[in-house]
Amino acid sequence: MKSKIIAFFKKEIVLVVAAVLAFISGFIVPPTKAYMEYIDWCVLGILLSLMTVMAGLQKNGLFDTLVVALLKRTKKVWQLAFVLVFLCFFLSMLITNDVALITFVPFAILTLKKCGQERLVIPVVVLQTIAANLGSMLTPIGNPQNLYLYNLSQMGILEFVLFMLPYTMVSGLLLVISLLLIKGKHEAVVIKEETNMRLSLKKNIIYLILFALSLLSVAKILHYMVVLILVLLVVFIMEKDVLKSVDYCLLLTFICFFIFTGNLENIPAVKDTLQNLITGRELVISVFASQAISNVPAALLLSEFTDNYRVLLKGVNIGGLGTLIASMASLISYKIFANHYNELKGRYFLWFTLANIIYLLILTVVAVIV
Repeated sequence: MKSKIIAFFKKEIVLVVAAVLAFISGFIVPPTKAYMEYIDWCVLGILLSLMTVMAGLQKNGLFDTLVVALLKRTKKVWQLAFVLVFLCFFLSMLITNDVALITFVPFAILTLKKCGQERLVIPVVVLQTIAANLGSMLTPIGNPQNLYLYNLSQMGILEFVLFMLPYTMVSGLLLVISLLLIKGKHEAVVIKEETNMRLSLKKNIIYLILFALSLLSVAKILHYMVVLILVLLVVFIMEKDVLKSVDYCLLLTFICFFIFTGNLENIPAVKDTLQNLITGRELVISVFASQAISNVPAALLLSEFTDNYRVLLKGVNIGGLGTLIASMASLISYKIFANHYNELKGRYFLWFTLANIIYLLILTVVAVIV
């Protein structure tokens, strides 16, 4: 039991910290019915719908089938690397950075092993992680902080995408340049076709319909609660095991941070101090805050003390670069890599940190100028 508790604390450190902060703040601002008003139920409902749908699509082999189909067309090392990295970049815009990495990092490791290119595993996984974190910033559903700030700012979907497009385009260009620097990029690769994948066409069609409905709730065309109930009901009837693979800890983390930040806002001295500190410095502070507490909590915390949501949006997305905990999605890649190559995790961490700092500096300069 003790070992399970320790393992949980290590795995869900952000949730534990958020819960402790919420608990401590409760002594300063005693619990009342107002606590329920702190929580953005719309964001949580949409997030739960999307996570459930993505878990179903992943379980039923849609992503694996797509990847294999694309990889059949690769003949050279540079083509293989481009496919593996830009799958994370583009699909993270629709399936979130977490899901993109959970799906494609293990597949990349397996693929590189099969074609005898394990020498590329560190640069490819590092770039996949950066690609997922940066590609996801283009859309409201790309990552949790985007969904939260999109809902808070009342921006339209097109307005949101156009605002983030310049930074996404620069990110894509940086990824292309990085991939062109890979050694032996003109070597030929041979990939054996995966034959043991399980693809359920009927279930995937149903999940894609549910995904479309979830997007309509993001666009505020359908009420989020109607879509959420429909998604949970359909999935429970069709394959309730999928509900077990949803990241409920992420939802609990959000709730704890909502309570903590809501309580901070109700402490006059703290509110005034943070407002004075953040006002006019949203970009820099959100980038630095993300390095220490990760970009999702940073977005939740800082949004309580500024209404400059556009600059905050840039800061927390760019701030997902840098340290390993700047974006919790980065920990997913690290854990997967360490499980396969424990002896190389120190080298991976070194390359990850170096690449992230370079990307962070460049994109921060771009964000200041544009």
